[in-house]
Amino acid sequence: MTDDDFRRTAERAFSGAKLALLCGSGVVSLLRDDRPDIPWPGHWDLPGGGREGDETPASCAIRETAEELGLILTEADLIWRRAYPAQRAGGPATWFFAARLPLARLEDIRFGDEGQGWRLFPVTGFLALDTAIPHLRQRLAECLAGLR
Repeated sequence: MTDDDFRRTAERAFSGAKLALLCGSGVVSLLRDDRPDIPWPGHWDLPGGGREGDETPASCAIRETAEELGLILTEADLIWRRAYPAQRAGGPATWFFAARLPLARLEDIRFGDEGQGWRLFPVTGFLALDTAIPHLRQRLAECLAGLR
């Protein structure tokens, strides 16, 4: 399967999406709940989550960001996107997006009811953080390289 074929398939069949909100030299991160019944308990995550209904990858990332941080974004705000193979063999793809957020918009954040809190990490700090979800650190590094 070519990269283009994979991307087209992933636009129709995907499980969820994550979004790197780049703000100045930082990235907005969420501290996951510390419960044993969820993936990556107590780890630093990025906004995003599972697909609902027939939404597109972009609309999934935008909806999840609104639910988790109260930030309203549009598809035009998305500056980078890539589909990735599922973490579990045979599962549907996932998507990773990036958007730039002006520093003044941090005041608009209204933390939702999932997780323990949020923080603006320096990008380099997030990439080196042992308690950040490893595959998201890798995807963020790939995204930043693609934006250069």
